[in-house]
Amino acid sequence: MPESKMLKLIILFAVTVASTNLQAQDNKKVLIVVSNRIDMGDSEKHEARNDLFEVAPPYHVFVSHGYEVDFVSPQGGEVHFFRDPLGISSYTVKYEGFLEKAQNTLSPKKVKADAYWGVFTGGGYGTMFDVADNAEIQTIIAKIYEAGGVVGAGGHGSASMVNVKLSNGEFLVKDKKVAGFPDSTETTKPWAKQGTLLPFLLESQLSKNGAVVQNKENLKDKHDVVVDQRIVSTMFLPSAALVAKEMILLKESL
Repeated sequence: MPESKMLKLIILFAVTVASTNLQAQDNKKVLIVVSNRIDMGDSEKHEARNDLFEVAPPYHVFVSHGYEVDFVSPQGGEVHFFRDPLGISSYTVKYEGFLEKAQNTLSPKKVKADAYWGVFTGGGYGTMFDVADNAEIQTIIAKIYEAGGVVGAGGHGSASMVNVKLSNGEFLVKDKKVAGFPDSTETTKPWAKQGTLLPFLLESQLSKNGAVVQNKENLKDKHDVVVDQRIVSTMFLPSAALVAKEMILLKESL
């Protein structure tokens, strides 16, 4: 075979491989972490379901940008939400298969971390009870991050990453700005009996594990989203969808 023809074949092969790898990378999915909890386990059954307004809008953002989304929960199977669908939440429930996915979440054992470029967790207190200390989900989040992926959270969703450790033994949140509910809110509101029903206080746990906590005491308004070293977070309900968009923008910039 002539040398020039051989060179052309080599170049064509290299371009094909590069194109295939790029396509595979572009086809990577987003993983949304949700809780199986319904209440806090107390006799009065304080609310612990997932917050629809902090999960459905981000789901819509990911799907509308062409990304396939999977859900994972500690037990797998069906999960529950509070709030009636409104606005974009209503749209994504009706037209984008949101509930079909949420009613058939994957168990952690069925998740292959290398299939995802990003992982997002919305709010609702349940995450603090059954996700924060779930070793399998912690491992999934760590693997996605260490592979160059993006980790996002809204509201109490930051509890999903607060105890995650990287392969070097350090906490994922160490020396990174992360948004989370302040202790002062938890201990003065009736949502969890002034915080007495919670397994931990999010601000305290983030600080303990080395995070530079961001909340209403140092953020300017309810649309603030914090981005630091591939961690994207907010403590504000209206900004959950913005976290998803910032995650996409960050991915595209890498």
